[in-house]
Amino acid sequence: MQVADVSNEFDRQLQTLLTKGYAPLADRTEAEFRELVEPLRAQVTKRVGSMTAAEAGRVPFLLVVTRELVAIEESIPLTTLAGKDKPGVIERFYKPGELEQFVTVKEMGAPEALVYVVFDVERGEEFCSVVPRDAMQTVASRERTGITMEEGIALLTLFPEVLVKNKCYSLSGTRRPKDKRVPAIWISKGAPKLGWCWEGNPHTWLGLASAGDRA
Repeated sequence: MQVADVSNEFDRQLQTLLTKGYAPLADRTEAEFRELVEPLRAQVTKRVGSMTAAEAGRVPFLLVVTRELVAIEESIPLTTLAGKDKPGVIERFYKPGELEQFVTVKEMGAPEALVYVVFDVERGEEFCSVVPRDAMQTVASRERTGITMEEGIALLTLFPEVLVKNKCYSLSGTRRPKDKRVPAIWISKGAPKLGWCWEGNPHTWLGLASAGDRA
């Protein structure tokens, strides 16, 4: 991927967020939102030498907006499946106030920032039918990490074609302390759904997404 391609992809992702309405949800004008995100461009372009173009189930980088800026409850409805218009929903089995208790695992090394970049993201369909707990160990052995709830939403928002039947993904980078549930995004009634599955239960249609690093 050439530098110009990376810059164009950065512009596309930023424009997608603006078109989806992230600026007003972040209580910012479009110009202010651009100003917030723009410094990340340098983090992306300096890694151009190690990037390859996006392919099925894998993307070189994502612009991630954290829940401190836009709440999960507001970002999920902005997602859709590729070519569809039904908005994403949150699984009703998240009890009121419980979603906020699922937080980023410290070991993920996610930056303490309102927006950041995550690199080398894989959908992880190789882990379909694998117990999530075992999949997490395999990912860690490769010096990669699971992705967070916000990163999973970013993947779906910016690359909706990634979420397809039998190739959905868990978000092991976000957990609730002392809780055996692992957040996940799958398809329900023709729309994305943010739900959870037990860490000890495998599913034929649910893999585990992972990332290289963050900046």
